[in-house]
Amino acid sequence: MTTFEATFGQPPELSAQAPGRVNLLGEHTDYQGGFVLPTAIPQVTTVTVGRNGTAEHHVYAADLDQHATFPVGENAQAPFARYVAGALALGGATGGLNVHVTSNVPMGAGLSSSAALEVAVLRALRLLGDLTADDERIALIAQRVEHDYVGVQCGIMDQMASSVADEHTLLLLDTRSLERRTLPLPAGTQVLVLDSGVPRQLAESGYNERRAQVEEAARLLGVPQLRDVTDVAALDALPSPLRERARHVVTENARVLAAVEDGVDEVRFGTLMNASHASLRDDYAVSHPRVDELVAALQGHPRVYGARMTGAGFGGAVVALVRDGHAGAVAQAVLADYGPQGRQVVP
Repeated sequence: MTTFEATFGQPPELSAQAPGRVNLLGEHTDYQGGFVLPTAIPQVTTVTVGRNGTAEHHVYAADLDQHATFPVGENAQAPFARYVAGALALGGATGGLNVHVTSNVPMGAGLSSSAALEVAVLRALRLLGDLTADDERIALIAQRVEHDYVGVQCGIMDQMASSVADEHTLLLLDTRSLERRTLPLPAGTQVLVLDSGVPRQLAESGYNERRAQVEEAARLLGVPQLRDVTDVAALDALPSPLRERARHVVTENARVLAAVEDGVDEVRFGTLMNASHASLRDDYAVSHPRVDELVAALQGHPRVYGARMTGAGFGGAVVALVRDGHAGAVAQAVLADYGPQGRQVVP
């Protein structure tokens, strides 16, 4: 893989990293002010940077072998570079930078490779002294990158998880207030993530459509956000498919809160994950037949407590809560039947 110095002909000034994330519960609730329960994954995106003394940014994505050049403060034409361009512009880069990107966060798998890239670039700007911001502020800037430069009206979960979470605990996040606390995994468990091998393009999928549907549902119900609805029966007045979309958000918030109650064990937590997948598949309609197949195989394994799709959907990864020490064996058994399209990502 080509290094920064080989790419740009000068040594770098510094590097910064940010992790991907996997969400155990709380899918498609963050843009309705709801509750989420992600954790960081070991895979990270690394950006290496150096000032180039010009009024242009030069970006090289080593894993894609793609270059992009664009003026300071402006967006990039190349889709891969828009995440970098937005972070540089909103992060206040004061002059042209050379930016070298490497990552082992799987792209198109629903593990927040884009958030990891945005947060890593903003962390680099902070180290350079161009940006003064704490980790929460960095997440909020990264969300604006998605909205204003990429065109995805995402919630705040991915960016907050990449910026403040760690891979050893769960992050319980109230996406309205940004209040948060860390929690341990259920005793005797570990997280397993498998990539279904079905890629998804978030900006080109039904993500923005789903967001518009739940916003309309909230408007018809007369509430600021579906976070404010606690009685599922109130949703019966909505037309289809708004009723189903809203039902997922309301019940998913309830599942997150149930999962963090005192005394919840691994069996109960897994049951909530299974119910979450059914809701995402049937009410929110963001799953995929191959993803459903992989989830069903995991749910049927005796060492698995629960499994579900994770991320925006329409393909991507699945997450399972498994008995500690058995993740490798579970992955091997499930993927043997699923086929070479799938692969183990975490641990």
